[in-house]
Amino acid sequence: MIIEVSNLKKSYGPLVAVNNLSFHIEEGEVFGLLGPNGSGKTTAINCMLSLLDFEEGSIRIFGKEMQPDAYDLKKDIGVVMQEVAVFHELTVYENIDYFCGLYVSDKLERKKLVEEALDFTGLQEFRKFLPKKLSGGLLRRLNIACGIAHKPKLIFLDEPTVAVDPQSRNSILEGILKLNKEGSTIVYTSHYMEEVETICSRIMIIDKGEAIATGTKEELKSMIHLGSKISFDASTIEEAQLEKLASLPHVTEVKKNGTFVTLRASEENGTLESILAFLKAEQIPYNNIHSEMPTLNDVFLEITGKELRD
Repeated sequence: MIIEVSNLKKSYGPLVAVNNLSFHIEEGEVFGLLGPNGSGKTTAINCMLSLLDFEEGSIRIFGKEMQPDAYDLKKDIGVVMQEVAVFHELTVYENIDYFCGLYVSDKLERKKLVEEALDFTGLQEFRKFLPKKLSGGLLRRLNIACGIAHKPKLIFLDEPTVAVDPQSRNSILEGILKLNKEGSTIVYTSHYMEEVETICSRIMIIDKGEAIATGTKEELKSMIHLGSKISFDASTIEEAQLEKLASLPHVTEVKKNGTFVTLRASEENGTLESILAFLKAEQIPYNNIHSEMPTLNDVFLEITGKELRD
């Protein structure tokens, strides 16, 4: 077991940021912490890294109790926080070399690792650039390179794709999966549910500092009552026909917004076919019909009563 957190509690005066939080992370996982801003994700990470004191609970990493001076543990940990933390007076190469040097004293070994980090993040052609000359996406990549150059066994990534373009986001996510394949266990926090759903092997949903649900994306989706979502464009559909549509087997909800109709079904199998048959029988013209299964945002909405992105 790489991480074991038991009954963790952290408060800021009357505000309880993390409340009786317990979970574990196995070696080789990409473990997602999913929740809105202010849910306690970053506070929990800072406690795990012994950057914050906490009132109750225990934290064990690599089987040992985590302490502020546990340097034997910290040398195998990489951290990429939400805020970019690089030296603006140093070049890209010098920044990576500096942060790698905190863990690797041998110059030849460090040079090799820095070159590998430059290759990994696609920053070779920018090695002599100062950070101020980089785009937002490239600056995020530099931030990641500084955190992973020493080849840590455990990597914390706290919303590494905030405010980056789609191409850079895809590059970062592909890089995270590559790090995992190369042997790193990843702790990934985000409030972008599509990222977590794409890369994480197991996910914990947090709200108000509490763990609400934990499991694979399939296990989380099985916890809710929402089934598939089917939508189509039907400009001539009438109110009485919407009521008939809502009475079909397995249809649990029907909404109309302008000409667009969206419904929820408790079962996927056969529901789309029955709706198509209904539209044909009622002679209702339609366009752009499609069906999709629940997302993690649907899970979060049903469990907490709020949108994931708040």
